[in-house]
Amino acid sequence: MFVRAFSVHLLTATGAGLALMAVIAAAQADWAVMWLWLIAAFIVDGIDGPLARKVDVKTNAPQWDGVLLDLIIDYLTYVFIPAYALVSAELIGPGWSLAAGLLICVSGVIYFADTRMKTSDNSFSGFPGCWNMIVLVLFAIDMGGWAAMFLLIAIAISQFFALKFIHPVRTVRWRAVSLPIMFAWAGFATWLAWLNFDGPVIAQVGLAITSLYLLLVGIVQQLVPAKN
Repeated sequence: MFVRAFSVHLLTATGAGLALMAVIAAAQADWAVMWLWLIAAFIVDGIDGPLARKVDVKTNAPQWDGVLLDLIIDYLTYVFIPAYALVSAELIGPGWSLAAGLLICVSGVIYFADTRMKTSDNSFSGFPGCWNMIVLVLFAIDMGGWAAMFLLIAIAISQFFALKFIHPVRTVRWRAVSLPIMFAWAGFATWLAWLNFDGPVIAQVGLAITSLYLLLVGIVQQLVPAKN
């Protein structure tokens, strides 16, 4: 069991390698390739958790803290690299892009250190620092600098309020809908990145709809209590 458990830790650790590849692409302003590496890291992050629970890594490979390992890689791939891309590509103008990047990095690291981030139903309390999803949408859909900045500020603030955001894999309620939508989001994101964000309108619309669902469905669940 140790070998299988350690193999899952190694799978999680590949996210660091994917992060490095994304940084190399970002340094060359090859945004399409950067996002493809980050999407690959997103997929690894989606499958390593269920595998870790299946082989019980806490019992069979306790020398390594899988949660800490996951948080380190998530901060790189979900927060830091997307923030760097936003600033370097000047998505919302020269000065505002830097301000937005700093906002993402600082608020994101504070959120990742919050011991109250998980709720009783395995959702998140406050926006869970998935800035990779938000910044990718800004690459794919031009909503204007002011609108983008206000969106980023609102999402950053939401990290510190008791607003519910689902984990598409672990939040049981409506998972039969949420999980396919997460796969659809990854599909639309990959499609647009592969085409250097010059894809068809249907891909942009699909990305926008799936992003709105994943962003807001947890709050809807708060407003609509589950039936016992």
